[in-house]
Amino acid sequence: MKTRSDHKEIDLLRNFPELTPIYRESLDSKQIKVFNREIEDCRNYLSANRRDFYKILMITGGYGVFTLGLNKYQIDRLTIIYIHPNDIISWQKTSGESAGYYLLFKKDFINHHPMLKSTIDRLALFSDKNKSIICVEESDLPGFKRLWESMYQEQENQLGAEAIQAYIQLLMIDSARMSKTVVPEHTEDDYDHIHRFFGLLEQEIAKINYENPITLRTAQEFADSMQLHPNYLNRILKKRTGQNVSTHIKARLLDECKALLLQTSWSIEQISYAVGFSDQPNFNFFFKRYTGVTPNTYRKTAIQ
Repeated sequence: MKTRSDHKEIDLLRNFPELTPIYRESLDSKQIKVFNREIEDCRNYLSANRRDFYKILMITGGYGVFTLGLNKYQIDRLTIIYIHPNDIISWQKTSGESAGYYLLFKKDFINHHPMLKSTIDRLALFSDKNKSIICVEESDLPGFKRLWESMYQEQENQLGAEAIQAYIQLLMIDSARMSKTVVPEHTEDDYDHIHRFFGLLEQEIAKINYENPITLRTAQEFADSMQLHPNYLNRILKKRTGQNVSTHIKARLLDECKALLLQTSWSIEQISYAVGFSDQPNFNFFFKRYTGVTPNTYRKTAIQ
């Protein structure tokens, strides 16, 4: 069944002072966390960031349209979805109240659990997009719900993470047994261009270092690289995400600046140069404009 165009609109956070154009689920300091969709605020979001966590989602209510990369899926029945940190996704709920569970776990969590890593690699539910979205029969739902409820309760226990990683393996094995994947529809050209833009933006961010600064920073430069007119690229980004190219670029740069300030020992000057500013005062002005504090203050306050 075709989806009306209004179902393709992507709901984003519009907290412009923070320039964060996505709904970002947080793990805080935990390596793994389980959520109940009936309790948590289940937003619609588009994520083009390099997240540091994997996500498994079981939808038992609150159906809609899910986009994974260049494919669109009509989620209108019980479904389990496996999402890799690098996946570009969007979700638009179209009916019903949200129900089910989801869990997030960091890449480092996998590294500390070799058996879980082996299961992830062998079953390829996160990496093979033909296996990532699986239909669940009503008769199988009780077994899956027991697994999720066990994981949800275990996170309160001292050794809960150890138990949860074992439950994740069982969940993946049961999912792989079913082999009832959802057939995708190809997205429209607009989504193709959006996917390319965010992919290109991530490539640029991934290259950041203080010896070779990023080379693409403006809407014109990104549009030229994609062989599109900048007005057209701006129009489809604004239409589908609510924000233009420049806002997305600034938001992603700001996120990366925060990460570099917290996770590296680079000087403010080195970070400034790496993200494409000609001098440190301009970088300080940019950072303070959208965060309210200078880079140096942000680094000192966050570390304390």
